[in-house]
Parts: sequence; structure tokens; C-alpha cells
Amino acid sequence: MLTTLKTAYTDTRAADLAWALGREPLPALAVLDLQLNGAIIQLRLLGASHQVLLEGDESFCSETVACMADTSTPLPLGVAKRVGTWEYEFAARVETLSRRQFAGRAQELLALVADHPHGLAGTFPGSPHAFTAMLAQRCEGQVRWRTWHAYPQEGRLVATRSRVGARMHASL
Repeated sequence: MLTTLKTAYTDTRAADLAWALGREPLPALAVLDLQLNGAIIQLRLLGASHQVLLEGDESFCSETVACMADTSTPLPLGVAKRVGTWEYEFAARVETLSRRQFAGRAQELLALVADHPHGLAGTFPGSPHAFTAMLAQRCEGQVRWRTWHAYPQEGRLVATRSRVGARMHASL
């Protein structure tokens, strides 16, 4: 699903993004509710980026990647944590692209997500390449999602990957 977000583009630098786990739901500009083989996942586009809420197996996970004034946790390259009965993994990378490369990559990602049944993308007024996009899937008992945060004025694209799955018990 592709939507135009009715708000000013507030997170204008890739370096301003922060990561948080376990936050309460924040006000969203667009929401996509999904059921993926028993897991309930909500993809949420915020004025300042994204939030994912995941419920299932008596556990709850909330991931927020956004410009958050009340946090000092910058966007990490990688995280692995236990969340309830689940293992959670997060990874992020920042790509710096030329203006032409950026425009092509933006079109490619928006096309990928816009028509996908588990995808949500929002473009911001003022630039056709200012967007946040999210795509979720269930694979081998895990719920995974990818996100992209575009900063055309910097030529930067922030990509994240997250995975939540059952804890693996070591055999003795």
C-alpha cells in the first residue's frame, strides 16, 4: 500500500534516527494490520519514521526507528535481544548514493512495496523521493520485516532488517 503522508518531512537527516525496543504505540499517520500464520503484526508509519508492533505466542514486541527527542540511543548497526519468549535481531545500514542512483533506488523500492500485500510505504510532500517504506513476511516460523528511510537531500538511504522468532533451546 502506498500513501502520501499529510505532514511535514520532519526527520531530515539519517544521523537523527534512533532505535528503541518496547515503546508504547506512538501516533501513526498510516497503519497496516497483518496476520502472518498466527502472528499479528502492525506496520506503522510515523511522522518521524516507523514503528512495528508484533503479538503472538504470549509475547509482544515493539520496535521503533525514528527521530525521538527523548532517547539517546542512536541507530545501532546490530542488536540481538530476548523479548518475552522470542529472540529478536535488528540490523541497519546507511547507503550514500548519487542523485541519479538515489532516484532509481527510490522508484525501485516504492514499486516493490506499493503493490505488495504485506507492504506499506508513505511519501512525504515536497519530494517524490522522501519516503519511508516497510515490508513484512513470515518465513520458517519467524516474522521478518525490512524498512527503508529515504533522505534525498543527503543522498542517504537507511535500510533496516528485523527478525523475531522462537527461542532455540540448546540440546544437551
